[in-house]
Amino acid sequence: MAEIIQRHLIYFWYYFSIQLQQIAGYWILGMALGSLISVFGKEKIHQMFTALRGKKLGVLGVIPASLLGIASPLCMYGTIPIAASFAEKGMEEDWIAAFMMGSVLLNPQLLFYSAALGVPALVIRFVCCFLCGVAAGIAVRFFFRKKQFFNFSGFAAPANHDTDPNPFLRFLKNFGRNIKATALFFLAGIVLSALFQCYVPQESFARLFGSGNRGFGVLMAATIGVPLYMCGGGTIPLLQTWLQHGMSMGSAASFMITGPATKITNLGALKIALGFKHFLFYLLFTIAFALLSGLFIDLPIF
Repeated sequence: MAEIIQRHLIYFWYYFSIQLQQIAGYWILGMALGSLISVFGKEKIHQMFTALRGKKLGVLGVIPASLLGIASPLCMYGTIPIAASFAEKGMEEDWIAAFMMGSVLLNPQLLFYSAALGVPALVIRFVCCFLCGVAAGIAVRFFFRKKQFFNFSGFAAPANHDTDPNPFLRFLKNFGRNIKATALFFLAGIVLSALFQCYVPQESFARLFGSGNRGFGVLMAATIGVPLYMCGGGTIPLLQTWLQHGMSMGSAASFMITGPATKITNLGALKIALGFKHFLFYLLFTIAFALLSGLFIDLPIF
């Protein structure tokens, strides 16, 4: 019995240590990039978004809005108060929707961290998240033209923790907070990935999520993204292992959309800002976009 346990521990440690070596550098550099942008670029990004208000872009404003949302390093609880301040300044609600959707799905540190999945997955993640933000803005513009979509009452501006007069110390403190907030999820993701590699047959997984089972695999990936998503730091190890075990890129893309969009901590804040009916619209839109994106990416033409 002791020998069996020891053998399992050796297998587990082997997979755990290999993946830790493969992606730890991406995680550390991603956190560093996020801290640099948060300390030195966050205000500039938000000013750029506010500056759009003076330009007559119409529906095209959702394009820079989605890009700036992705560039913003804030989490959802930081994004909603900022979005509330944008609304007070008279920003278009479709632009705010595009900004928030882009911010929910992706941020600079997660984008850099996703490079561990390979260039194709990195590009697909960026393009899908950007287009999802654009589509969210367009949907709000045309389906809620005569109705107020957001309710930001009660959301105050977030406290600024980057107040140290020394720029280097501001960066170090922000970097420390980023590491502290994501380290547990990062290690949990590697643990789950190692367990997966030890005990889940590669052939069975490939049959379920591979390109040979396109529609159902994408649907399953979109579905498991709802309860399984922890944070970006926790899911990259899982995605890397799943892709190596035969998961199609479309299924991975579907998971990368529904996961962050339906993260439990995000849903609570979104439900308050949207109200129940608009919150249901948000969920339906997210799932539909994830499914369509996954199915399109898995088409044989790619």
